Amino acid sequence: MRVHLTATAAAAVRRGHPWVYRDGIAGGGENAVQRGERRRGERAPRAGGAAATGDVVELSAEGAPFLGRGLWDAESAIAVRVFQRTQAPPLDERALAERLERAFALRDGWFAGRDTTAYRLCNGEGDRVPSLVIDRYDRAAVVRLDGEMLAPWLDRLLPHLARALGARGVRSIGLRARASSAASADAEGKKLAHLHGPPLPDRLFVRETGVAMEVDLARGQKTGAFLDQRENRARVRALAAGRRRVLNLFSYAGGFSVAAALGGAGRVTSVDSASAAHASAQRTFRENGVDPSAHDFVTADAFDFLEKAHARGDRYDLIICDPPSFAPSERAKPRALGAYRRLHTAVARVLDRGGLLCAASCSSHITAEDFLATLDDATLERDDLRVRAIHGQPEDHPTLPAWWEGRYLKFVVLE
Repeated sequence: MRVHLTATAAAAVRRGHPWVYRDGIAGGGENAVQRGERRRGERAPRAGGAAATGDVVELSAEGAPFLGRGLWDAESAIAVRVFQRTQAPPLDERALAERLERAFALRDGWFAGRDTTAYRLCNGEGDRVPSLVIDRYDRAAVVRLDGEMLAPWLDRLLPHLARALGARGVRSIGLRARASSAASADAEGKKLAHLHGPPLPDRLFVRETGVAMEVDLARGQKTGAFLDQRENRARVRALAAGRRRVLNLFSYAGGFSVAAALGGAGRVTSVDSASAAHASAQRTFRENGVDPSAHDFVTADAFDFLEKAHARGDRYDLIICDPPSFAPSERAKPRALGAYRRLHTAVARVLDRGGLLCAASCSSHITAEDFLATLDDATLERDDLRVRAIHGQPEDHPTLPAWWEGRYLKFVVLE
């Protein structure tokens, strides 16, 4: 299978960007996919039928008969995920297994002790295995596919995964269903299929930089937890020393809340619209020897909570604001920036003088500069804050120089 790219798409592939969008295919979509062996100097005939999701395709462009190889996706706006830029070796399950082993081996030296038992084993494009995410939760691993093009390969890759992960103490492997392939729009966080080993538990405790954390594998977001905020939770623990009142907005399972409590915060208020998330947070508090009754758990919309807190005259000296992605697509970006501004204006009104604000965004469509513009003096309606630090995702979430979409996480500390 061969796909001829436009000059713009070809330039991106040369730089190392791992995606080819459908509009980057010369001639448009599947009409440009060609099948058959090509003799030297001879143009390959066009396919009699459409390419199937998961097919290996070779990429070419004007003046470049070979740009690389990738896997075809018949449904996604990303038509090809690029795996190789060289002609040898072939793109097969052995080549993919070797890349996975390299990704796993890289983490071996980072998390050798038992202080952290939950981390990302494979970060898809960032580990040059596009679309494949594997997160470890102690003796369990959860696989998530971004798109469908690797789904036909999963049965062939599973023996390699079981062997490599088993050697590292992982006994159970599950697959997190994606909303795009499930019946309901919220299925991503609610369906876990068993792939290998003993059945995965619905919930389990892991350790993260020495802190116990409950993970809901059966119904949790992403693969069960937001592992990309691990180092930022540790930062909040350090920042919380001596803080009297801490507010954690969009608190979910309470990772930032328990970090603040363990760091010495006097009272932590966790706000989330899901009461079940608070139950998980309270179990995590208890597991860490912290009495949850000494803190507050509020089931409410964050905007509504902030409005009422401002009216009451409440003030906090440390606020963590980590909302879900406001910009799931480029089209949603203007509306998302408006939502961030409204949120940050409301947050600033309840932040005490001399307080700390930790504001996060997990949308790749919002750049660091975009995000900082929603935290400027005009938006916050005050001029006493400065950017103390800007952080991103940790080292087990690597990215590529040409793949700006992989640098999605922004965690800004203002003081």
